[in-house]
Amino acid sequence: MSLNYNTAVIDIGSNSVRLVIYRVEGRSIWPVFNEKVLAGLGRDLKSIGALHKGGMRESLIALRRFKAILESYDLNGVHVVATAAIREASDGPEFVAEVQRQTGFQIRVLTGAEEAYYSAQGVRCGHADARGVVGDLGGSSLELILLDGEALGQGITLPLGPFALGAPKPIETDKTYDLIKSRLVPLEGRFHNAQFHAVGGAWRNLALIWMQKQNYPLHVIQQFELPAREALSISRLIASQSPSSLEKIPGVSKRRLENISYAALVLQGLIEILKFDTLCFSAYGLREGLLFDEFSPARQQEDPLIAGCAALGHRLGINDDLGPNLANWANEFYDSVDTFLIERPSQKLIRAAAQLSDIGARLHPDHRADLACDQVLRAPIAGQNHEERVFLACATYTRYSGDPYTKEPILVSRILGEDMLQRATKLGLLLRLGCDLSAKSAKLLSHAHIRQQDLQLVLSAKSGWEDLLLGEQTRRRARALAQALKLNLNIITY
Repeated sequence: MSLNYNTAVIDIGSNSVRLVIYRVEGRSIWPVFNEKVLAGLGRDLKSIGALHKGGMRESLIALRRFKAILESYDLNGVHVVATAAIREASDGPEFVAEVQRQTGFQIRVLTGAEEAYYSAQGVRCGHADARGVVGDLGGSSLELILLDGEALGQGITLPLGPFALGAPKPIETDKTYDLIKSRLVPLEGRFHNAQFHAVGGAWRNLALIWMQKQNYPLHVIQQFELPAREALSISRLIASQSPSSLEKIPGVSKRRLENISYAALVLQGLIEILKFDTLCFSAYGLREGLLFDEFSPARQQEDPLIAGCAALGHRLGINDDLGPNLANWANEFYDSVDTFLIERPSQKLIRAAAQLSDIGARLHPDHRADLACDQVLRAPIAGQNHEERVFLACATYTRYSGDPYTKEPILVSRILGEDMLQRATKLGLLLRLGCDLSAKSAKLLSHAHIRQQDLQLVLSAKSGWEDLLLGEQTRRRARALAQALKLNLNIITY
């Protein structure tokens, strides 16, 4: 299979029917089209054991549209899967047959264990070093599975989705919580862990509500972490709100509001009973897990952040060799430093920033710094927490502007911190020098070196390549880096 291709997933869930078309580039999975219909197939499952009639009509309309869309794309393949509602409904098989008759789609109805497995694979796809418990809350069920790197436990499914608990009726908090507790207490020994990875639209909405209430400056769900006490606080608040109060919350659709109190109460139960320390929200789940599961073991083991930055750099830059060679050049410098004078960023961040060092090549020069920074800050690149995301954005801003990032100081004060900002600024200046010294040529870069020696920043070129050091812009960039490092500049040949 080619490393670069288009593919699609149709996910027929208890609450929504969704089509996502993806561009796969090596290890990176980019959503390029995303459409959902909140059909509510599972709304009647608790009361009559069958699919919601209106939901079936809406789903069939959506699936016929999805078929027309998919026929216009050149795709490597299409996954069509269904989860708890169709799995459990008495008329699920008839609906599957009707979908095939009207669209030709052959639906794979996942077991609860399979649903848990693919959700965990999705979390692994977006967060390679994830550990703990993955919980995927759908409309009708909650899947739980232990995740320890590449090792996955046996997943289970529980009837704890909002529809299984009584939605869309107004929540009876005490009665519902007693039911949740009765189903979670027997699992305490098995699933007690330090970290919980929350998957599912309702929980993503809870995270967004917390962000809005706390004026959090970065509305990116992937790898957004909350201490369990904070997540518990917002869960209790939402679970106790009246429907009229919930309607005032911006950014949450009215159809989602039917379920969000139930989702909050389930999260409250998980935290109180299984005693997690932190919650990590995932924008990756079952759909991405289906695609990730098809990757070779070697591709699965690649770092998602480095792969994502390389893919973005390839698309927006002009020289694929620049990023890896610039990373080696920067690492050679950091290998020479006295760590008491100059603090070193992590290897991962140096490599990622180097891969992003040319993403502004096709942007207007007057706006490159701002546009490239914003792209890095909010691009759907996996494998980075919020501190790492802001670090890379700040380093990219400095790489193009030559200045420390000051445009959104709240990002620094709440997420990054001044020490890490200084490291990002120095790395950005180092990459700026490397790009300009070499004219973004990996071949030319190999003839120049930079190191710390005592209280000097030594910039050198091999004999015969002295002309690389003659440019006024090169010297200006080197002086700026030396000043930031509080070193004296020494330019030599050898």
